[in-house]
Amino acid sequence: MARVRREAHGGVMRRTRWLPARRSLLGQFLLWLLLPLVVLWAVNVALDYRSGREAANIAYDRTLLASARIIADQLEVHDGKVAVTVPYVALDTFEYDNRGRLYYRVSGLSGEYLSGYDDLPDMPAGTPRSDLYPALVHFHDAVYRAQPIRVATLFQPVNEGGLQGMVKIQVAETLEAREAIAGMVLRQTLWGQGLLVFSAVGFVALALVNMLRPLRRLSREVAAREPADLSPLPLDEVHREIVPLVAAINQHTGRLEQLLARQQRFAADASHQLRTPLAVLTTQAEHALRENDPALLRECLEDMRRTLGHTTRLTNQLLLLARLDAASDPAGTARHDDPVALTRLAERVCVARLKEARGKGLDLGLEREPPDLDAILPGNEVLLEELLANLVDNAIRHTPEGGTVTLRLRQETRPGSRRTRLVLEVEDSGPGIPAAQRQVVFERFHQLPDAAPGGSGLGLAIVRDICRAHRAGIELAGSPHLSGLLVRISFPWRKPVRPA
Repeated sequence: MARVRREAHGGVMRRTRWLPARRSLLGQFLLWLLLPLVVLWAVNVALDYRSGREAANIAYDRTLLASARIIADQLEVHDGKVAVTVPYVALDTFEYDNRGRLYYRVSGLSGEYLSGYDDLPDMPAGTPRSDLYPALVHFHDAVYRAQPIRVATLFQPVNEGGLQGMVKIQVAETLEAREAIAGMVLRQTLWGQGLLVFSAVGFVALALVNMLRPLRRLSREVAAREPADLSPLPLDEVHREIVPLVAAINQHTGRLEQLLARQQRFAADASHQLRTPLAVLTTQAEHALRENDPALLRECLEDMRRTLGHTTRLTNQLLLLARLDAASDPAGTARHDDPVALTRLAERVCVARLKEARGKGLDLGLEREPPDLDAILPGNEVLLEELLANLVDNAIRHTPEGGTVTLRLRQETRPGSRRTRLVLEVEDSGPGIPAAQRQVVFERFHQLPDAAPGGSGLGLAIVRDICRAHRAGIELAGSPHLSGLLVRISFPWRKPVRPA
C-alpha cells in the first residue's frame, strides 16, 4: 500500500508519497518457476536419502546376519549344556572399517547369558521377522551406550545331546558406516539435482530476457516519440501473446487521438464563430458610448441584446456539440438507457414556442398517431429536448408569416412482429431545401444562401449527432401536405417500453 512520509524542509512539512514497488514480470515468472522446482527438488532429495538409507540397511543387515551365522556355527553341546566360543577373529572379517563397532550376545535355551555383551538390549516384543532371508532373523533399531545401533536377532534351533530349543544370537553395530553411505547419496543428490534446477532457472531467465527484448525496444520507441505522435504501435516484432495488449493500447491511443481532434475542432470552431459576434458586440458598445440621444442609445442597446442572445445560443450549441463528441464512441453512438416520455417533451417544446409562433401568425400544432400515443423510449432527456427545440426553431424561423408548422409523433409496427418504433416528424410550409442540398446542410456552420437570418448553421448538425447518439435515422424530404420541408427521424425498433 502507498504510504505518506512527512519531511521538514525549510520549516515547512512536506508530504512525500511512496508508491508501492512495481513487480517484475521476469521476477514473478522466475519465482513461480523456482518455488515448485525447489519444492520438487527437496522432495526428491528426501526420497533419494530415504532410498539410500534403505539400501544401506539391506546391505549391512546382510553383513549382520552373516556375523550371526558365524557365531551360530560355534555353538556346541557339552554335558547337556549349550556352549559357545567366539574368537575375535571370527568377527574381524565383517568389520569393514574403523568407523563402527560390533557387539554381540548369545542367550541359551532358557534365555540365560552365554557369551558377549550381557547388557546388550533385548529385542522388543512384536518385532517382525524379516522376509528377505531364509532364516529366523529379526532386525530392529536401538540405543546402546548412548549410541544408535542396528541389531540382528537370529534364532538358531538346537537339537543335540538331548537338548531341544532355540538359541538367541544378537549381533549389533553402530550406524556410522550406514550414515556415511546415506550422507554420500544425499550430497550427490543435492549437488547433482541442485545444479540441474538452478541451471534450468538460469537458462529460462536468459530465454525470458531475450523474449522480452521486443517489449523493451517498443518501450524505447514510445519514449522517444514526440508528444503529438499518436500513431499506432507496430505489431511486427511483438510476440503473439502480447499482440492483444498492444492492440488494446493502439485502440486506446486511437480514441485519444479522436478526442484531441474533437477538442481541436471545437477550439477552431469556437474561435472562428465567436470572433465575428464579439467584434460586432464591441463595435456596438463603442457606438453606444458615443451616442447621446436616448432613443438611439436604446436602439444600440437593443442591438447589443440581440447580438448577445445570438452569441449565447451559438456558445450553447458549440458546447452541446463538444459534449456529444466527448460522449460518443468512434462509431458516433453513445449509451442512453433512461426512459424518456417523448410526448411530454414535444408538448413542452411546443408550448414554449407558442408566443414566437403567434408573433408570426403561424399555426403551430402537435399531432399524435394514434391520438392516445404516449411515446416512451430509452434515451437522454436533455439531448432529445434539444433535438426537438432545434427542429421546431428551424421550422418557425424559415416559415413565412401565416404559415404552418406541425410536430408529429407516430408509432409504426413491424409486420409479423410485436416490435414497434417511434417516428418523429417536423413539417412546415416554408421554402424547403433543394434535394441537392439535403446532405450538406448537416455539416457544421453550413447555411443556404437564402437562409433566414438568426441561424448559426449548427442546428441540423446538432440534430444529426443526437440522432447518432440514439441510433436513430434522419432524413429530409419535401412536405407532401405543406409543400415545405419534412424532417423525419426514425428511432430503432424496440419492444414496447412502459414508463417507470
